[in-house]
Amino acid sequence: MAQQVQGVVAPGRNEPVRVETITIPDPGPGEAVVRIQACGVCHTDLHYKQGGINDDFPFLLGHEAAGVVESVGDGVTEVAAGDFVILNWRAVCGKCRACLRGRPWYCFDTHNARQKMTLADGRELAPALGIGAFAEKTLVAAGQCTKVDPAVAPSVAGLLGCGVMAGIGAAINTGQVSRGDSVAVIGCGGVGDAAIVGARLAGAAKIIAVDIDDRKLETARSMGATHTVNSRSTDPVEAIRGLTGGFGADVVIEAVGRPETYRQAFYARDLAGTVVLVGVPTPEMKLELPLLDVFGRGGALKSSWYGDCLPSRDFPMLIDLHQQGRIDLGAFVTETIGLGDVEKAFARMHEGDVLRSVVVL
Repeated sequence: MAQQVQGVVAPGRNEPVRVETITIPDPGPGEAVVRIQACGVCHTDLHYKQGGINDDFPFLLGHEAAGVVESVGDGVTEVAAGDFVILNWRAVCGKCRACLRGRPWYCFDTHNARQKMTLADGRELAPALGIGAFAEKTLVAAGQCTKVDPAVAPSVAGLLGCGVMAGIGAAINTGQVSRGDSVAVIGCGGVGDAAIVGARLAGAAKIIAVDIDDRKLETARSMGATHTVNSRSTDPVEAIRGLTGGFGADVVIEAVGRPETYRQAFYARDLAGTVVLVGVPTPEMKLELPLLDVFGRGGALKSSWYGDCLPSRDFPMLIDLHQQGRIDLGAFVTETIGLGDVEKAFARMHEGDVLRSVVVL
């Protein structure tokens, strides 16, 4: 039967979030109910609260999560009750043209739960990125559950559900950083720092971190950056060129999502180099570049969707690397908080005081 649990709801544009009683239906065919153990506070959740994604209020926030499957609906075979899972927001369909061409990380028909979670008064909730995990339990499509080793801490595992995977994947999957490459990362929040970790894993010889906050640059260096540039006081394009023999970086990862930083990334790359946009812009943003420069500089301009990851492949692999001590996912967790602290976590995020706040239930 349907269950009532506590969850964090954004009631309207820029209104403070609040903890409300929500109703979780029993899982239908292809669905699963997951008991949430931890969920990171991601900048995308703040975008939802601000109305920067769409206007489908009220939202059930939270999507960067790990937990235990409580029950599954008919036809579900990939997970079962009791499995420890990371939730992903791109459940591949296996049938679209991208999947059939062997590129499921580009799946054009990803799916969510068909049933709706509701407030106590019956109003339907729009779950953030189809997940809604700032809650004691949530309803998702079973394909959004990726089974991993239960020995890893939920507060660490859940980070792969969005930001850390997006950054690592932007370097390894989208940017295809390889041994000896020079890499620049513009924007050193959680995603940017994860891109630095990914570049280091891939064997980059030089990793240049760019930000306007010295605190973030110090953290970036601890994550593996070999050089740092404060772009508030230094031209980042000239600095990156100066650190790469005057040429520019082989791969530049833009983790801010603004036209001005994208232009910096474009001109900070070497000829025939690669720009990867993993920062999420807002709908009104426009970019203007001389078309001759786009042609003349060659190379590749790429967008990174979720780090071009395949959760069934990448989540277990990165958990294994964490357990081997080759990456420290725990370094991304600044603090652990409760459901009632999400609004304060948004404020700390805005001030740049945290890398990741993680709600622990």
